[in-house]
Amino acid sequence: MLEQIIEFMTNHWILTSVWSAVLILVLLNEGARGGDQLSTAQVTRLINSENAVVIDIRKKEDFRTGHLPESINVPSSGITSHMGQLEPYKSRPVILICKTGTTAGSVGVILKNAGFEQVTRLKGGIMEWQANSLPLVKN
Repeated sequence: MLEQIIEFMTNHWILTSVWSAVLILVLLNEGARGGDQLSTAQVTRLINSENAVVIDIRKKEDFRTGHLPESINVPSSGITSHMGQLEPYKSRPVILICKTGTTAGSVGVILKNAGFEQVTRLKGGIMEWQANSLPLVKN
């Protein structure tokens, strides 16, 4: 199977190149629409100085293993059904956190479309937070 894919890509390198370019552009566009990516230092500043709300969109099991202090757990799969819970935060800065920083973009698009004014996401997700030895709460 892999050999067939490689053969196809070799025989149709122009088509493969165009498809790859379009895919990259779509991913970049969707990522940008989901909010700016912030470093751990920028997230810390936003929490401390602008009273940002942190929404952790990982599954409950992952959330319990460690999350940012005072963060709210709303799994990405149920984000639309929890809009009522998130409504009070529409005018506050919102920081989305997932495992690696990739799923937060699509949730950011949903929140922006629902009227949230300042949606951002942690670049690298909770993995980046842990890599920088920043504090986590476990429960």
